[in-house]
Amino acid sequence: MKIKYLKINPADNVAVAIVPLYAGEKLSVDGTEIVLNEDIPAGHKFALKDFAEGEDVIKYGYPIGHAGKAQKRGDWMNEKNIQTNLSGLLEYTYQPVNADLHLPDRHLTFKGYRRKSGDVGVRNEIWILPTVGCVNGIASQLAEGLRKETGGRGVDDIRAFPHNYGCSQLGEDHENTKKILRDMVLHPNAGGVLVVGLGCENNQPDVFRNFLGEYEEERVKFLVVQQVDDEYEEGMRLLRELYQKACVDTRTDVPLSELRVGLKCGGSDGFSGITANPLLGMFSDFLVAQGGTTVLTEVPEMFGAETILMNRCRTRELFERTVRLINDFKEYFLSHGEPVGENPSPGNKAGGISTLEDKALGCTQKCGKSYVEGVLPYGERLKVRGLNLLSAPGNDLVAATALASCGCHLVLFTTGRGTPFGTFVPTMKISTNSALARHKPGWIDFDAGVILEDEPMGQTCERFIEYVIRVASGELVNNEGKGYKEIAIFKTGVTL
Repeated sequence: MKIKYLKINPADNVAVAIVPLYAGEKLSVDGTEIVLNEDIPAGHKFALKDFAEGEDVIKYGYPIGHAGKAQKRGDWMNEKNIQTNLSGLLEYTYQPVNADLHLPDRHLTFKGYRRKSGDVGVRNEIWILPTVGCVNGIASQLAEGLRKETGGRGVDDIRAFPHNYGCSQLGEDHENTKKILRDMVLHPNAGGVLVVGLGCENNQPDVFRNFLGEYEEERVKFLVVQQVDDEYEEGMRLLRELYQKACVDTRTDVPLSELRVGLKCGGSDGFSGITANPLLGMFSDFLVAQGGTTVLTEVPEMFGAETILMNRCRTRELFERTVRLINDFKEYFLSHGEPVGENPSPGNKAGGISTLEDKALGCTQKCGKSYVEGVLPYGERLKVRGLNLLSAPGNDLVAATALASCGCHLVLFTTGRGTPFGTFVPTMKISTNSALARHKPGWIDFDAGVILEDEPMGQTCERFIEYVIRVASGELVNNEGKGYKEIAIFKTGVTL
């Protein structure tokens, strides 16, 4: 018989409804009879005790906020009666824990594209990147032209990535745009890149070329449209050169230790921290044990769970960088007059997430239990293997783009609500519940909801490992098959 509820941690004073529960229903929780006082939607919480006003609500073994008013055992506990405990900047103490997991190296491989630099890609695509939004139309027209001319054969995709920036930006915003575009030009999933500039923008093509550092000139070409008579013909000429180079690339066996994946969640529900996110955590620990790399971002969705990550930092220096990662983002919120504990989105609330701590304690499970080996500012590229933390907001488009830009080959994206979005690398959707997977098979790539039904998580993880390797070796995920590929760049300041 399918279970009706789950008490996640022995210390919890709320439980999660696995199926819809109804007022008057009697449940036995740890030998105590609970009579529900109201209907409880699936994924939502109900009280296991009477709460005094201000008393902490415990889920996952940690506070997710406090009772805004007195509540009775059997009450529905949601965003209307749970208030966040989050406030401003905090001081933290490094209390390191042992995060050695001693998982075996299974010497697995995937089929990837070995680049001249020694790096590896999991796709071999032609990208057209505008330095400025003014040339978005030209970039898109060139991509369509090459697709028609080649029939899309010989490479995995031909795609333009329009964006709004590259001019009328100052300071950090201008640097962010340059960094994300640089990271894309140098990304190993691209077999060829055409950078299209206007000529008078802030992000000057010649300056941007120098900003790239070392790059393979046969694989990266530049077109400044104000400097040529016919930008379409010149662009097509350059694209043909890139295509001829990329279309002869072949996949070879690559150790799984070279795989880099981003960890992302969006549109969560009450099952996210029970199924899909712990599944990604188990996978993350596995990949790190193989010598591979995983990256966790969405810094605001670490608020309330940040000490768990801080105490898993390999060194004090990494701990201090993680403190700055958290407090810098809090200062960003406060500088705009916004609270650091803003409630989750309407979709999250409808799915059973009541506070930012509730979201965070589920969100951070995606990175498993391994040591934190690196902490990255926004727009920077990966330098060390293992689990890394990356500065970026929780916004799905911006965070997924940031993960891809730091060097991740693909993004693993858990969701309890569903989304079609994909960034410029394969963006694999993992559903937290099977109903979503059945409802949106054109969006969802892997169903983690089976963990609630009849499949042990270890068995699900083995299937997931096999699936990730197939995707890294060329199997398309839904966003790729449908052509849903976009980028979004973080903006914080003034537009001229």
